[in-house]
Amino acid sequence: MTGYKQIILATALITGCLPGIRAQKSNPGIQEKMSPATGQQDRAFWVKTLYKIAYPVVHNLAQGTLKKNMPLEQGSNYNLVVKDVTYLEAVGRTAAGIAPWLALPDDHTDEGRLRAKMRTEFLQGLKNAADPQNPDYLNFEKQAQPIVDAAYLAHAFLRAPKALWEPLDTVTKQRYIRAFKSLRNRNGAYNNWLVFAGLTEGFLRHIGEDYDPARVDFALNKMKEWYAGDSWYKDGDLFSMDYYNSYVIHPMLTDLVKTLEEKRPGKMHVSPGDYETVLKRMVRHAEFLERIIAPDGTYPAFGRSVTYRTGAFQALGQVALLEKLPEHIQPAQVRCALTRVFYNMFAGNQNFDANGWLVLGFNGHQPMMADVYTSTGSLYMATLGFLPLGLPADNAFWTDEPADWTSKKAWNGQPVKKDYKVEY
Repeated sequence: MTGYKQIILATALITGCLPGIRAQKSNPGIQEKMSPATGQQDRAFWVKTLYKIAYPVVHNLAQGTLKKNMPLEQGSNYNLVVKDVTYLEAVGRTAAGIAPWLALPDDHTDEGRLRAKMRTEFLQGLKNAADPQNPDYLNFEKQAQPIVDAAYLAHAFLRAPKALWEPLDTVTKQRYIRAFKSLRNRNGAYNNWLVFAGLTEGFLRHIGEDYDPARVDFALNKMKEWYAGDSWYKDGDLFSMDYYNSYVIHPMLTDLVKTLEEKRPGKMHVSPGDYETVLKRMVRHAEFLERIIAPDGTYPAFGRSVTYRTGAFQALGQVALLEKLPEHIQPAQVRCALTRVFYNMFAGNQNFDANGWLVLGFNGHQPMMADVYTSTGSLYMATLGFLPLGLPADNAFWTDEPADWTSKKAWNGQPVKKDYKVEY
């Protein structure tokens, strides 16, 4: 039995299974009837699932074997240099998703010990990834794609500074600072990529480093210009019907504005009320995301990058993590809705290969759904749906009784708040 499979078996024994669910070896399908679980059981399932997804990336990076062992699967029309970009994609995206969970304090629970183990391994992996002499040294200097995934790594440092940034030794920190600054000699796409560049520079400002204020202002000003209304931003000059408002725009823009509010010498990039505005827009967008989860826990597979799977719910998870859900959306209904989504996606093994790596597809191996920029590393955006694990186990999100989510209420004839556009 491989080390990975031993870990997953041990985790399964720790957490058990949700009531009414039997272990699945393949796609479990959509279950019409499923016994409600307690919040503690839901949390155990989330922990088990996030650990299963993240473990191959984190463990191999700690061992210096990420490049050796990670598959290089890509779509038929893939147009990047895969070895230059896919490993940083896997690391940055995984980091952003697991950061809130790793930021929780240590305790003596089974979950706490598992969390401490992953944090220790990831800190070692971060050191390896910045070391030019390590086999897993990550590329920041070639291609445009690192602009994207450096931002996810910077986002992880902002989300969990005491867990992931401050413990790094001085040499490793300086290596990441140099890597982030090296991105300035390239331009990316004229769309949500502006937010990536702005967030990385915002992180440099946050830690007291020289940063590029022009990249920050360009991101802020264009997103104001591209706001279409009712929480939807255009992704460039034209509107795109996809999940990029949640994959990227709302979470990164909100956290960028928040960090820019800090009083620091130099240029002021935001005005009073800017944070409240972007936060309200993200909260409104979270309403949409909660409503699109069907009664059976499915959601529409539309737009580009649907192979990012549960990353589609990053904005909803971040609003829950911030405890800013609207009054008519109870934390437990978000927990139950996302648990059902995660069950459909990850209770079986249809989205993993024999060694536990994610495979190209939406809910199964469906490489025809991959975009021209999608490879194995890209898929670890899926971790971004698990942000509420950063809430402690005694938070109401986890302790409240199970609750139906909006679409389930609506289709069962229960009272549902009428939805209407907002003006901010």
